[in-house]
Amino acid sequence: MAETATGPLAGLLVADFSRVLAGPYATMLLADMGAEVIKVEGPAGDDTRTWIPPERNGTSTYYLGINRGKRSIALDLRDEADAEVARELARRADVLIENFKPGGLARYGLDYEAVRAANPGVIYSSITGFGAGKGSHVPGYDLMVQAMSGLMSLTGDPDGPPYRAGISVFDVMAGNHALIGILAALRHRDRSGQGQLVEVNLLSSALTGLVNHSSAYVAGGVVPYRMGNAHPSVFPYEPLPTADDDIIIAAANDRQFRKLCEVLGIPDVADDPRFARNIDRTANREELRPLLLERLALRGAVEWFEELVAVGVPCGPIQTIDGGFAMAERFGLDPVVQAGEGERAMPTTRHPIRFSATPAGYRLPPPDLDEHGTELRKWLSTPQDDQHA
Repeated sequence: MAETATGPLAGLLVADFSRVLAGPYATMLLADMGAEVIKVEGPAGDDTRTWIPPERNGTSTYYLGINRGKRSIALDLRDEADAEVARELARRADVLIENFKPGGLARYGLDYEAVRAANPGVIYSSITGFGAGKGSHVPGYDLMVQAMSGLMSLTGDPDGPPYRAGISVFDVMAGNHALIGILAALRHRDRSGQGQLVEVNLLSSALTGLVNHSSAYVAGGVVPYRMGNAHPSVFPYEPLPTADDDIIIAAANDRQFRKLCEVLGIPDVADDPRFARNIDRTANREELRPLLLERLALRGAVEWFEELVAVGVPCGPIQTIDGGFAMAERFGLDPVVQAGEGERAMPTTRHPIRFSATPAGYRLPPPDLDEHGTELRKWLSTPQDDQHA
């Protein structure tokens, strides 16, 4: 295949044997950065193709949101001819990423040891739910991990039931961790010539992603609990009602709190010994809250937002997703780009990293199932002197 990509990872070949979210999210980001990503799907396609509603022209927007920049080939690994095509792709790849049940690819000669034997420099990234050891028999879905990690015990009203996060937060986190691991392993290969196995599991991603709550338990012996939208260690750091809508105020240090009080017209509150330091404000939050609410009730959320950010107080109105995109447009972040060209071009969310010299690109729209199967089979059947496309 002719190399047409630009970006910091141009020339890198990625064999994507992953499905659903964590793996496809990681490989989409690799594709944005210039990698040639070959998405290997079963005959029925990635599960998310049918996760509808919502949809765009009959295709799930879930699938569309995490699969731009890739070429698709449909292979039935139970068929030996197709399995051989898959093994040839793995032999040529710089990176292979998969999220099958641990050991699930061994029967097809696509496990790490088999792929490494034919391709010693391969970076083989495996994403599981609970690792390849004693937890290997447990299916790995984000909602399960939100429950089992403790996240749901932290989410919701103090007296209400636990809630899941609004997105599959640990799938996204694990995808990012896989990406970080792959890039680090590539750096090691650049220096040593050696490939390696990069293992990521959702539960470990969750426990590190719980950050201060994990540390509260591991370092402090404290089991955190649900506090609604409040923060256990900082106040004010939560939604507060105004004359119309709630506004998030995150005055996380003494200087910000003093600025908040000045804008609200209660500068003396910042000097009150009950509220002078964060530790005091946190301990006396029930006494401080009504003083803030009394002033916030005088104006609406947008008006307070404009005044508070003007003096450096972190805050923001609570919006729906359309409002989030509108805010990004307002700030010049250009959050929507076009993937592909011509009739197939479609809007998609911009890559989150900006490079001054090697910008991300959006060459290809999310592929139809087996859209590139013919050309890929032809390419993989052509002898190669090396493993690169």
